[in-house]
Formats: sequence, structure tokens, C-alpha cells
Amino acid sequence: MTKLKTITILTAISLTTLGYVAVTNAQSDSNMSFFITSDGNGDGANFGGLAGADAHCTTLAAAAGSSKSWAAYLSTSMVIDRSSGTPDVTNGVSARDRIGAGPWHNAKGELIAASVDDLHSANANITGTSGLDENGNPIKGRGDKPNEHDILTGSDSAGHFSTAGGDTTCGNWTSNGEGSAIVGHHDRVGLNESRNMTAWNSSHGSAGCGEVDLPKTGGAGLLYCFATN
Repeated sequence: MTKLKTITILTAISLTTLGYVAVTNAQSDSNMSFFITSDGNGDGANFGGLAGADAHCTTLAAAAGSSKSWAAYLSTSMVIDRSSGTPDVTNGVSARDRIGAGPWHNAKGELIAASVDDLHSANANITGTSGLDENGNPIKGRGDKPNEHDILTGSDSAGHFSTAGGDTTCGNWTSNGEGSAIVGHHDRVGLNESRNMTAWNSSHGSAGCGEVDLPKTGGAGLLYCFATN
């Protein structure tokens, strides 16, 4: 084979490969509108607030070929300021209000929910097999080593900020030490089969907010991410 023919063949192979990658990324960009982060940010539940959590979702999605706008499914806590002598209450932000209108599909094109109301009903299709990361890989659940089914949400089962009192959002996602955050179980498996223990978005509180605390109940600082457009 001549050198020219070899170069021509290699060029054709390269263009074909690039075309395949472009198609794959385009498919990912058009189909995926929901994923669970493949990893945390390495600082426990401290994402630098909601903006930092959204950025974490966006960075991982972009690496997987998505150019959509993304938001983390996180609520913030109600804040009560008593410094003036009269309590000044600032309501928290609800996760359900910041994720767009749907519908949402995972990286394999499976429907997760058709709308916000659908997502917060018995129809929500977030399970151990459909709750995939941005690359289409499953997340470790109960029975796997390590178990990583605790997904940070800070929310009640309807997707609203919690009014239970105490810290339910690790200092509104700025703490990597003391505090706690409400988590959900993406695999819908708990210590028992009660609705609370198997809820995808509101199962129990974390053991703390640090990188070493989250694994104590089966977490790894992972987030649910939803495309808002």
C-alpha cells in the first residue's frame, strides 16, 4: 500500500470516528434531561450554595456532550433571623420550583417523568435501573459496595423545602462539617419498606455534612440534575 493511500484511509477512519462521536454527543444532548451525578464534588455537602450545585451538574453534563441548562434538585432551608427581637422569617427555595417543567429522560432515553406533578407522584420513574448518571451508568445502591443510594435533596416528598425545623440542607449547601441534609434513595430501597424509607427524594437525614459523614448512611454527595430547558 502506498503512503498516500495509507494517509487517505487513516483520514477516512478519523473522520468516521469524529462523526460517530458527534452523533453520540448530539443524541445525548437531545435525549438526556435527567441524571444522577457520577460523583460528588469532594467536599461533602458543601457546593457553595445552589449556584455551585447547579454548576456541578452543568460541568458533568457538558463533559457528556450536553449543552442544556441544568439545575440540581435541591431545596434550601427556611431562615429565621431573631437579631432584631422580632423573628424575621425568610422562606426556603423548593427543589420542585427550580427544575423546569419537564418532561425528563435519562441518558438512555427512558422517561423519568412527564411533568413536575408527575415527578412527585407514584408515576415517577426513578429506580435503581433508570436512575443513571450522565454517562448512562447505574449508581450503586443498597447491596452494592459501597452503597451510594443517598442522594442529597434537602426536600420533603412533594419537593418543597422542609418546615420540620433544624438543619435539613447542610447550611444551605455550604457546610462540610456539622449539620444534616435530607436525602432520598434513588433505588427505592430502605431498611424497611415504608414509603418514607423508599422515597426517591425524602427518606432520612444524613449523619453529617462532611465527606466522611455522608457514607455512614449510604451516601457519596451525589445530586439529581434536571434540564430546565
